[in-house]
Amino acid sequence: MNSTLMDHATETMAAGSKSFNTAAKLFDAPTRRSALMLYAWCRYCDDVIDGQALGFRDASAVSGSAMQRLAMLKTQTQRAFAGAEMEEPAFAAFQEVATRHAIPPQQAFDHLEGFAMDVRETHYETFDDTLRYCYHVAGVVGLMMARVMGVRNEAVLDRACDLGLAFQLTNIARDIVEDAETGRCYLPAQWLAKERIDRELMADPVNREKLARLAARLVAAAEPYYASARVGLAGLPLRSAWAIASAHGVYREIGVKVNAAGPRAWDRRQGTSRAEKLALLMKGAALALTSRVASMPPRSSDLWQRPHRHGAYGE
Repeated sequence: MNSTLMDHATETMAAGSKSFNTAAKLFDAPTRRSALMLYAWCRYCDDVIDGQALGFRDASAVSGSAMQRLAMLKTQTQRAFAGAEMEEPAFAAFQEVATRHAIPPQQAFDHLEGFAMDVRETHYETFDDTLRYCYHVAGVVGLMMARVMGVRNEAVLDRACDLGLAFQLTNIARDIVEDAETGRCYLPAQWLAKERIDRELMADPVNREKLARLAARLVAAAEPYYASARVGLAGLPLRSAWAIASAHGVYREIGVKVNAAGPRAWDRRQGTSRAEKLALLMKGAALALTSRVASMPPRSSDLWQRPHRHGAYGE
């Protein structure tokens, strides 16, 4: 196995996602390798579009327009699936994962569509529109990650997608002000109109009370997706169930903190302490064990339905 690729992926995860990095250590070694490799590709694509390196502004990362960079990502992803030799470590890592776990090309390109939505500055009128964005940037990552864990059952894959949706709703709530400062808004326009918030002035501190109410709506909206994902633990191998249950707890706690902080939620970036993460790892272990004897009821028809199983969104 290529240790250089693994070193790159490990460093990328450690720097790019402290919330998931702790949980990822719970996977068995082969699953952890593939999970980190997949994350390295996702992070790289995100950074290329935003002109960043591991989430931080980096002028050297910007070459060409955002549309040109997006086209490059699509071309390189196509080459990875075609078996071409990949020089960029993130694409070499993705190629390994895609080949080993038979990642459907449509899922990879569905993920790139999320970045395309940012490049196009897509407008989100309704909450369903926001959920569609969440699917592309996170729900489909849940689908790919589930395949890395050996999941092929469509009902379990639905729950993996739900976890991605829940994670992204939490991220949006946590990052409302940060996103607004860079000209991005994932909140439904209908919600903004109800609070009488001018999108161009969202980051103004005068709007913090209103934004806190909208963040609370997002956190509440994520709850049924977290609940659905928790049920899906029964369909995962035990070590993977422990890792995912722990990540579930860490991300959900971030939403709880955003909600509790109210208008002060954006005074600092909300996260979990090391002690809190350790406690959530123990809780995750208990959830993973109890999932071994749990049944999986049908998924609620009230939840957003992922683009179904055979083609691109809208087909």
